[in-house]
Amino acid sequence: MGFRHGRAGAVGAACLFLTVSGAVALEREEVEAGLKRAAGFFRERVATEGGYLWAYSEDLALREGENAADDRCVWVQPPGTPTVGLAYLRAWRATGDPFYLEAARDAGRCLVRGQLRGGGWPYMIPFDAGRRAKLDLRTEPPSKGKSVKRYSVLDDNTTQEALRFLVLLDEALGFQDAGVHEAARYGLDKLLQAQFPNGAFPQVFQPDPVYDPAAYPVKRAEYPPEGVAPTHEKDYHVYYTFNDNLVRDVNRVLFAAWEVYTNDVYLAAARRAGEFILMAQMPEPQPAWAQQYDFQMRPCWARKFEPAAVTGGESQHLLRALAELYLVTGDARYLEPMPRAVAYLKRSRLPDGRLARFYELRSNRPLYFTRDYRLCYTDDDMPTHYAFKVDYGVDEAGLAELPTLTEAARGRLRDRFRLQGYRSLGPGGSGEEAAVTRVLKGLDGRGRWVEERPLKAAAGKRVKALSCETFVRNLATLCAYLERDANGR
Repeated sequence: MGFRHGRAGAVGAACLFLTVSGAVALEREEVEAGLKRAAGFFRERVATEGGYLWAYSEDLALREGENAADDRCVWVQPPGTPTVGLAYLRAWRATGDPFYLEAARDAGRCLVRGQLRGGGWPYMIPFDAGRRAKLDLRTEPPSKGKSVKRYSVLDDNTTQEALRFLVLLDEALGFQDAGVHEAARYGLDKLLQAQFPNGAFPQVFQPDPVYDPAAYPVKRAEYPPEGVAPTHEKDYHVYYTFNDNLVRDVNRVLFAAWEVYTNDVYLAAARRAGEFILMAQMPEPQPAWAQQYDFQMRPCWARKFEPAAVTGGESQHLLRALAELYLVTGDARYLEPMPRAVAYLKRSRLPDGRLARFYELRSNRPLYFTRDYRLCYTDDDMPTHYAFKVDYGVDEAGLAELPTLTEAARGRLRDRFRLQGYRSLGPGGSGEEAAVTRVLKGLDGRGRWVEERPLKAAAGKRVKALSCETFVRNLATLCAYLERDANGR
């Protein structure tokens, strides 16, 4: 169902002119018109097979996801296809206009075409025959080639966001789109199969993994024995990992699936992931978490700049993941590790108040790297592509209040997390008239938000460009206004 640039576009332009020039109060119709023009351009001119990359030059000639790309592929990793699809779902809920639900369905069907036989997704979905033949896609005939990529990616919220979007899209479509429904349920089944016996997940998972319990003992985290070097393998992707909020994002998929499909198997899997978080807390003197563990539950290396260490970054995220588990389940066991971890993080702060990303095992000395990737204790020659120092946000997270919450207060927080976490359809957006006016004013005559930004596809030069991140953020602002208007503000 294509967008027709007719009366709606003309009304949008007229209303936008009045808002900017005459400073009259915003009307719902003009906000809806601006929303439609922006979504219409993105769907009709920017999309490839219903999906999206990350950024595009103004003329759409240059394109990129995490890397430079072409016009025959889309990105799964946020803020790509599922992120834009979720924004369309929110616009549909805010307006009731089936145009947005169809746009979301386009994005969902695009993801269906990129789902691997293993149940998850790669970072990127190609549509030309040559590159598709190099992926073990569920919608294509099986390939036995040794070079075919079969691993599903949990890194960077890739498979998780695709699955969460498909689950919520399936619900919005009344479970009537067979392709979307089948892909969502298939992906969930395979995600459950990828969970280790101790509740952990790897960065990537192969099709139909079988875990021998003897090779994956269920045990608490420990330090490597004195004098024994931590595990440092090239194929680190297969180990238990917390990097980049991986387990939190998996749990948010499982919470959504539990609610949408009313099946306790998904909540049980989230609980098992919570058990892994509990077991993975390091003993004193560093009762926090590592980014990654080997199969003996010892901190291990990942990339060349991610050493076996206790982390000030992922540890904070895991405290929030435990809080989310508590809010959903009401099980106070998930709060038990918090006081020890919070006390450790407080005493580990750097002189500037931040935390190091990595702390040496046992000694707790902050670890850094030089630009030529030598591990060191000094921060005067660090690479710039990675955050070796992170903000300290424990006090602002409200963790100390969780054990004292009444059931009613927990319910209110759970409802907020439900809408802003596992059912989130994008960034919140203030919905304030000043913010909405700025967003509408920035929309050009073709329905685009054009900004100057560096593009890898332009050799890193700053060019006039469109970005999915900006599109999603601005749609959130407009939708928030419509939602507030519908609730009587």
